[in-house]
Amino acid sequence: MRRGAIVRITLIGVVVAILTSLVAILIPWLPDPASKQMDRIEFAYWFATVICIGIFAVVMGVLLYSIFAFRVAPDDDSDGPSIHGNTNLEIAWTVVPAVLVIAIGVLSAVVLSQNGNAGTNPMTIKVIAQQFAWRFEYPASKGVKSNELVMPVDRNITFEFESLDVIHSFWIPQMGQKQDIVPGIDTHIVVTPTREGTFTLVCTELCGLGHATMRAPVRVVSQQAYDAWVKKQQSGGGAGGADAGKTVFASAGCSACHAFTPAGSTAEVGPNLDNVAAAAKKAGEDPAAYVKESIVDPNKVVASGYQPDVMPGNFGDSLSAQEIDALVTYLTAGSQ
Repeated sequence: MRRGAIVRITLIGVVVAILTSLVAILIPWLPDPASKQMDRIEFAYWFATVICIGIFAVVMGVLLYSIFAFRVAPDDDSDGPSIHGNTNLEIAWTVVPAVLVIAIGVLSAVVLSQNGNAGTNPMTIKVIAQQFAWRFEYPASKGVKSNELVMPVDRNITFEFESLDVIHSFWIPQMGQKQDIVPGIDTHIVVTPTREGTFTLVCTELCGLGHATMRAPVRVVSQQAYDAWVKKQQSGGGAGGADAGKTVFASAGCSACHAFTPAGSTAEVGPNLDNVAAAAKKAGEDPAAYVKESIVDPNKVVASGYQPDVMPGNFGDSLSAQEIDALVTYLTAGSQ
């Protein structure tokens, strides 16, 4: 190949690389990292991106040069010259991509290994997924439970997952790690938060009609603030008192399917709960008994216009007796 052609291809490749790099850099493709695991994932992402930009620039440089340098006249229908392969070129475009792919594979394996290392003294949080809500248990904190995920900063945390119904998927975008939660299979991941702040946990596996609302607040706080939060939960300052029913309503995911004015929910997947007292009266039942029956055995009486088996039937097992009583009180007191 002539020297002038090489120069032109190089110049085209440089221009393509610059334009592609601007697209990669100026558009915020990834959220700001908030964990050590996300830092490693982001490094692997940019490592592969730089390689891809380089390959793309070379290919586009040759392609664009060839389009203009070897174009034929519009009325030329003759066959092109017979060209034999170039052994050195074929070796190069086989060996170089192979080396790059191996490099990406090795880096990815290292990142996966490091991201799965919980260290010698990790903190464990149990995550329970259920249509359409998240619940969290803190085994080392004397049975503390919450519908808000609270974590101390700079601490290795092992999440142990359990699904009570269908497949769900755990993902906090800024923390990178994602894990499917499959009924009957024990799964776990490790997350090490690196900055304090508020985030959102989302379910990324289509799990039913209320999937889009299956979210939970996440707070990363200092160790001192975390210890204070645990102490408050243990003393009954979390889900106790008059707000107990409201807390259960939120943590059990009721707002994902039901409209209920006191809770500020407007969902229409299930019946409107503002009218449960009137519905109980129409059915000739005590409102409290009617609501409790609807929670623990939702298919026994299905409201007109709604289908059976939409509401999970395992709330009688996943909620404690105290939680069910608090929820019944909250719904009957806030309905007409």
